[in-house]
Amino acid sequence: MRSLAAGALIATALATPAQAAPSRAEIALRWAPIHYQDVDTTGSHALGGKSDYITRYDFDGNLNGRDNWDNAGTNTDAAVYYSVVETGTHWYLTYLFFHPRDWIDHPFFETEHENDGEGVLEIVEKDGSEYGSLKGAVTVAHSDFYSYKPAGSGWANGAETIDGTLQLQSSPHDSFQHPVTAQERGGHGLKAWPQYDIDGDGIVYYPSLSVSEAPGDANDRDVRYRLIDVFADGGLWAQRNNSSLFASLGTFAGDTSGGCGTGTFSCGTNSANAPWGWDDGNDVPGRGEIATDPAKLAASYFTVTGTLSRGYTHNPYQAAAAALKAAQSLPAVTD
Repeated sequence: MRSLAAGALIATALATPAQAAPSRAEIALRWAPIHYQDVDTTGSHALGGKSDYITRYDFDGNLNGRDNWDNAGTNTDAAVYYSVVETGTHWYLTYLFFHPRDWIDHPFFETEHENDGEGVLEIVEKDGSEYGSLKGAVTVAHSDFYSYKPAGSGWANGAETIDGTLQLQSSPHDSFQHPVTAQERGGHGLKAWPQYDIDGDGIVYYPSLSVSEAPGDANDRDVRYRLIDVFADGGLWAQRNNSSLFASLGTFAGDTSGGCGTGTFSCGTNSANAPWGWDDGNDVPGRGEIATDPAKLAASYFTVTGTLSRGYTHNPYQAAAAALKAAQSLPAVTD
């Protein structure tokens, strides 16, 4: 009887399928930021706070980047764009937060512009666990990058000094601890929370693969944003050569229509970047390499523990490697 029972147990074990590895979308969701967005409701360019809400680049139903300032606030369904690049040792997760306006409400020596793209790169080590271990992050605040590591990372300063600790918080919508990022109002520079924080009105956004919610008001502390793959069919990467949306490779098209610059110092044109246009001109990685060659950036910014492979097993950006390399010589774009 014992041998029969043992045989039955073995048969049952063999019949039980192994748990599937998480998809890249699930990896992106696991580490997607809980995001604090400061909101300013004052001034005509604020649209009662809606100019500080994150949304899709095609929120207004078209692919014209030059009417986004004009149409801002007409659709505030929340979205964040992500890409996953992979080596044998790490996942590199890039998240883009888009606003139709980078705006100010005073006339003194600052410019505003149509479209705004800031974001964060997260570096996750494949340590044998289901979702890996978050080791570091680099955020984009205008034309500067800031680096962070979570407690217990083990990573240290590299060519750049680590700027702070990446905090994690639980989400009411899943069982994970997520990194926490934050954006300032108006110009929307992005850093790890609480280096930026909500001051008064603000939105707290939580990630989802399927739900896209609009804030109920300027002080809504539970809004879900939908994660959208940069490489989705017909999506952001597919539109990279669309001259209505992009003025050049990695730079959104934007003009001065709709009152941009009215009552302020000036309005810039073509002044916002997609991830393959992000650049900190004072640092070693070239324009866009935070997204397209993130292992290079990680090796430069951090002194890492263990192995950091530089060979990619999945990198959809590489199909346009020559064009991206050529775009590094384009004039710098200040977001």
